[in-house]
Amino acid sequence: MSRVLKTLVIVSLLLGGFLSHAQDSKRKELENRRFELQQEIKRINALRTSNLKKQKSVLTQVEDLDTQISTTERLIKVTNQQANLLTRNINNNLKKIEKFRDELVSLKEDYDKMIVKSYKSRSNQNRIMFLLSSKNFLQAYKRVQYMKQYTEYRKEQGEQIQERTKMLQTLNADLIEQRKDKDKLIKENKVVQAQLRKDKEAQEVLVAQIRKKEGQFTAEIRKKQQEINRIDNEIDRIIREAIAKSNKGAAKEDVDRGRFKATPESKALASKFEQNKGKLPWPVKNGVVSMRFGTQPHPIVKSTTISSNGVRIDTEDKGRARAVFGGKVSEIQAVKGANKVVMVRHGDYITIYSNLSSVSVRKGDDVDINQDLGEIGKSTATGKTTLYFLIYKNTQKLNPASWVFKM
Repeated sequence: MSRVLKTLVIVSLLLGGFLSHAQDSKRKELENRRFELQQEIKRINALRTSNLKKQKSVLTQVEDLDTQISTTERLIKVTNQQANLLTRNINNNLKKIEKFRDELVSLKEDYDKMIVKSYKSRSNQNRIMFLLSSKNFLQAYKRVQYMKQYTEYRKEQGEQIQERTKMLQTLNADLIEQRKDKDKLIKENKVVQAQLRKDKEAQEVLVAQIRKKEGQFTAEIRKKQQEINRIDNEIDRIIREAIAKSNKGAAKEDVDRGRFKATPESKALASKFEQNKGKLPWPVKNGVVSMRFGTQPHPIVKSTTISSNGVRIDTEDKGRARAVFGGKVSEIQAVKGANKVVMVRHGDYITIYSNLSSVSVRKGDDVDINQDLGEIGKSTATGKTTLYFLIYKNTQKLNPASWVFKM
């Protein structure tokens, strides 16, 4: 094989390996995402089944269905992406198979010609005569080298034929598995799409009831929002008081700006907390976000907005809250409508766990990441087991979804 041809083969193999690795990474990423969405749908279904026995509000039922529908739509989208990726891989493999078959035909033709030529000059006598007929020693040496190279070339050609044959067999086997995987994804997607249609039909029936009494449901949303605002304001007050207590004897600048007095230890802890932005664990073992941070239109009654300083996470009965990072329990207070509130300080950051029916820590305790903080209570508005989770930096409200992994 010529040096140029060898270089081209090496480059082709390296490029093929790189593309294959990229495709494998993408495939694994989509498969992991699909699994996560399937698990989330299972959790939503389990919570809905449990909540339907308790809740009376049609609005809450529609909100739950809306969460399930949006998650199902994301699952369908990811599954379609997986199927499309498999289609591209299948098409690429078909092209490779065609290319390797052509190469194999060409290699076999060349090899056959070499075998015939070798057969015609196969005797040792012919080889000896070929060497003895040399005009001088240098020519004889070159002829020896030629025969050696010719033998090696024949060997390389044979190895290439074997290699291409194995690659074809592997590609054909991969093709069969990829087609099976694609068929499986398509079948699963059809089942999910059928369930999505049922959920949307059920939602439409409930939404029709809401539209008939939109004014009544708008008033219900506003009443719920007033309760949320009252709890948010109370938490704000507790934080400001905690900062004021911490800042006795602190610099006037810290007091005026409403921030915790900085110490080397608190700065180091805050820095570690910041380094884990986007990587923090969920504050519950299993849960579904039922209300997100900030102000947004209500998912059903679009003319009404809802607002929250944190996120609400629905979880199973007797679910437990757990610390998302190591720190110190700075406050434990009862808040009307929110049961007990536990605040864990991480330097000048605070994570807040609201609506705990019982608490398993005490003020001043040092806690580790994932440490149990207490049992989560039921929401008075929905009857669901719901944790209200917030993150602050001093008095600045932060979006928990930016800090907690895949929230």
